[in-house]
Amino acid sequence: MSNKTLVILIIIIAILAVGGYFYWSKVIKTKPVVTPEQAALENAGDAAKAITDSATQGVLPSINPNTNPLQDVPDINPTDKSNPFKDIKTNPFE
Repeated sequence: MSNKTLVILIIIIAILAVGGYFYWSKVIKTKPVVTPEQAALENAGDAAKAITDSATQGVLPSINPNTNPLQDVPDINPTDKSNPFKDIKTNPFE
């Protein structure tokens, strides 16, 4: 083979390799492979949630996440009352 034919052959192989890489990376990104183990784990998680929901229906009280049980606690901390100098300004340059 001559040098000209060898250069053209190398260029064609390089173009096919780059095109194959981009096609392969696009196929891998668009079609995730789900193994049977992953599918079984997803189904098991859904089944466990359904069982838990049906078992606790009507048993547990509803919990409102916006309520704070410690919101109306009285102030009974003795250390707050032991410092007589709590309200004195300590920085004379303010």
